[in-house]
Amino acid sequence: MPAFGKHGIVGGYVPVRSDWTIEQDWAAYTPAEHATWKTLFDRQIALMPGRACQAYLDGLRTLPIGADTIPDFARLSDALMRRTGWQIVAVPGMVPNEVFFDHLANRRFPAGQFIRQPHELDYLQEPDVFHDVFGHVPMLTNPVMADFMQAYGEGGKRAEKLGVLDRLARLYWYTVEFGLVEEAGQIRIFGAGILSSFSETTFALDSASPNRLGFDLRRVMRTLYRIDEFQESYFVLPSIDSLLDFARTDFAPVYDGLAAQPDIAASQVLGTDRVFTRGTGAYHQALNA
Repeated sequence: MPAFGKHGIVGGYVPVRSDWTIEQDWAAYTPAEHATWKTLFDRQIALMPGRACQAYLDGLRTLPIGADTIPDFARLSDALMRRTGWQIVAVPGMVPNEVFFDHLANRRFPAGQFIRQPHELDYLQEPDVFHDVFGHVPMLTNPVMADFMQAYGEGGKRAEKLGVLDRLARLYWYTVEFGLVEEAGQIRIFGAGILSSFSETTFALDSASPNRLGFDLRRVMRTLYRIDEFQESYFVLPSIDSLLDFARTDFAPVYDGLAAQPDIAASQVLGTDRVFTRGTGAYHQALNA
């Protein structure tokens, strides 16, 4: 499972370009690196039926993302540009907030160019090409997600100036990275942090430990999250289309209304929550024992 937030920075890296982009240099990937991709892809794709949301599955089918080789960002960008006007740019890992937001605001998704080592299949400190491409990119074929991500980039710039980025980052975390959604009476996954994680794909839907709660914007923006473990609570959107509401939201009044509100623990269930599953908390209790 990944242990990172997308808002961050590569430790000690000095960028050559102001936008932190680098060449993917697809031809430089080794057979061993392509083999690691295949291992990750094959075991993850087997989990997708009945777990991934339809928008993700549709996107994966329509993009040049397969099992045998690490995808070529240029080919991905060509396919995405035709559908939603997005492109993929290679970066060395996590980038500064302002760089990240500027890329999103201009419909550029910054994707890690490197791939994890074979001993890191289940745990990674930074987002690599598998997390970013397998996890995130298929959802960018969906027009609603495409517009939401651009709006998030624009909103991130404003939130940073207002000193409330922690609030907005929680919206990203509990949707883009670790979001669940209702589909035809079932709960499905659309968050990239889950979809790219072999262990969290099953934990998020099958484990009795976490809470699964109805999505409420202000509640989510008050809720803490785990960056180093499975989530203690997941939030369930009524539909992917509801992301469009957030893309159109004026967040200034929301920030003002939350200014005096305390944070909510990641494990907490409120009396006002719509509860799909009240978790036992057993997994995290065992960690703390």
